[in-house]
Amino acid sequence: MTNLQEMGQKAVAAKYVLQRATTKEKDQALLTAAEYLCKEQAVILAANAEDIANGEKAGMHPGMLDRLRLTPERIQAMAEGLQQIAELPDCIGEVMEQFERPNGLKIEKRRVPMGVIGIIYESRPNVTADAFGLCFKTGNAVILKGGSDAIHSNIAIVKVLRAALAKCGIVEDALQLIEDTDRSVTAEFMKLNEYVDVLIPRGGAGLIRSVVENSTIPVIETGTGNCHVYVDKNADIEMAVQIVFNAKTQRIGVCNACESLVVHQDIINTFLPALAEALAPKNVELRGDEAVCKVLDNCIAATEEDYGKEYLDYILSLKTVTSVEEAIAHINKYNTKHSECIVTENAQTAEQFLNEVDAACVYWNASTRFTDGFEFGFGAEIGISTQKLHARGPMGLKELTSYKYTICGKGQIRG
Repeated sequence: MTNLQEMGQKAVAAKYVLQRATTKEKDQALLTAAEYLCKEQAVILAANAEDIANGEKAGMHPGMLDRLRLTPERIQAMAEGLQQIAELPDCIGEVMEQFERPNGLKIEKRRVPMGVIGIIYESRPNVTADAFGLCFKTGNAVILKGGSDAIHSNIAIVKVLRAALAKCGIVEDALQLIEDTDRSVTAEFMKLNEYVDVLIPRGGAGLIRSVVENSTIPVIETGTGNCHVYVDKNADIEMAVQIVFNAKTQRIGVCNACESLVVHQDIINTFLPALAEALAPKNVELRGDEAVCKVLDNCIAATEEDYGKEYLDYILSLKTVTSVEEAIAHINKYNTKHSECIVTENAQTAEQFLNEVDAACVYWNASTRFTDGFEFGFGAEIGISTQKLHARGPMGLKELTSYKYTICGKGQIRG
């Protein structure tokens, strides 16, 4: 049985060591970790193949298998993420604000690490490297709890990363993995507030809800993605087709994929046939309202449930509207506050959409697939926060920090 108390104690000890590490030391360790990932690619892929085989045997959904699968290209991307993090400015110690009081006290607001970060996640083993890199650069120790479906992959990746830390003379307990896959261990981990400063769940709606409802550790909620594209009456039809095709089919098993399409009724007769033709080679199942079904013979009637569902599959719901106001109302009702897009050539309409849609990321004429720490230039991401405290959107380095006030005086006492 995993001794979580002992892991917590090790993490706390490690965080104080990490906070003394220089930027140069941290960056060198990240570059070494990237090198080790590539060097040990065969070992990682072999472990991942075992997880994939188990997933296929268990009848895992193709979208989830895609999340689980590692390839040489994905391992290279993991390594590039660590390299990019190493190249980013170190925000720890940054003076965010400074001022002097009338009594002569000089006050500075400085950026500091969170301390110990716990991350509970499902399927995607690339999260293991991303989480390590971002937490490490910001001086945080991290305890990871991956899903049972990716356990062999995660063990292999963590072993490689810890070896890189050892090579650089860095405390290996800056990164720990809970290898016990029993759910009771996950429940116990959520109560480890004596040692863990913040807990971040990353996965499906069930996992996130469980962590939010049961954790005694402060939680940063990363949400599921029922993401919409609204094609306005003033949209460039060809552009709209390309954006929806990319957002829906480029990778189906991710939270920033388009799951629902909203279309202005004035263009359904021109846009919908063009879109259906583009999506046909991917065998995307379309589920639409009455107006959509009249235009597309192969469209299935959508239900209320369809408009609020994250499919993670080759399925797309479609809703017609008569105005941008109706589109905004529909999206705000059914979305998960993740990523939403408008395609239009009308700047005024776009500005209204950008201002009024309630989501972490709102796009104008660009695919929702860009909601990603790597694409935003953050090097990687710890997740996409869909809440409003204390972080929102792709969580990079600064979102994994807190701050403290330092106050310098010359003997002042309060009267």
